[in-house]
Amino acid sequence: MQKTIITCAITGAIHTPTMSDALPYRPDDIAQQAIDAAKAGAAILHLHARDPENGKPSVDPAHFMAFLPAIKAETDAIINISTGGSITMGIEDRLAPAAAASPEMCSLNMGSLNFSCHPLADRYERFKFDWEEAHIRASEGGIFRNTFADIKQVAATMGGDRHNAKFEHECYEVGHLYNLAFCMKQGMFQAPIFLQFVMGILGGIAAEIDNLVFMKRTADRLFGDNYQWSVIGAGGQQMKLAAVAAQMGGHVRVGLEDSLFIERGKLAESNAQQVEKIKSILEAQGNRIATPAEARAMLGLKGADKVSF
Repeated sequence: MQKTIITCAITGAIHTPTMSDALPYRPDDIAQQAIDAAKAGAAILHLHARDPENGKPSVDPAHFMAFLPAIKAETDAIINISTGGSITMGIEDRLAPAAAASPEMCSLNMGSLNFSCHPLADRYERFKFDWEEAHIRASEGGIFRNTFADIKQVAATMGGDRHNAKFEHECYEVGHLYNLAFCMKQGMFQAPIFLQFVMGILGGIAAEIDNLVFMKRTADRLFGDNYQWSVIGAGGQQMKLAAVAAQMGGHVRVGLEDSLFIERGKLAESNAQQVEKIKSILEAQGNRIATPAEARAMLGLKGADKVSF
């Protein structure tokens, strides 16, 4: 069995500072948590940025550049920059950080969906910053737009000769796999591809083992042996689905973007704590953990010496 790649998603754009004191939003904190996650065993660091003044999701390239060089200087981990941004942002803005940094990898959502987290707003009586509650509640009426035109634009910008980035193809439901298969027939992406099954988001496929098996079988039919795959179990299913996915030959993603907890009812102290836990689970069940160099080889990446930070 091949080694298992651990991805850690450090901060994301959904959870807000009120929800956890551990959620990093200042550049130094994002950098340190990313470095610690890599030292704990994460081969890939999936990165968003935040406004350092109030923790609001940001796609300002300057906010990314405030932590990217520090992470690169301290770790050999693969840096994967989000093109998802926030559901209220257009594709031009969402692309800006990746285009500026030219990373080895960037994320790419493979279809539109009703991506919502609005029930979270009712769990808190007060918020640290005045933008938080409105941001969370607005998701009830939002659509996370990822049209074929949007996908084509990201593919042309980041996958061409200039940047030569590989994609973390985020698939929130089975139709997104068929979208990707269509795009590959159009010549937008070349094998080997890297799929991320995103499970447990309100508006997408539920985080259930039957659904994981269904997604994997569908990917097998569509892509044969020409892909690697990973799973996100959002919220309480994070560790369970990761453990099952690794037994099925897949890779795993953890991090405070996907879940703020280390166990039921207990907030995680850091991203590294989640990496340490899933690494322990995987090794206990016989999986071997991939180094960044091994992950680069599996995914066919251009190398850390070819980025722009």
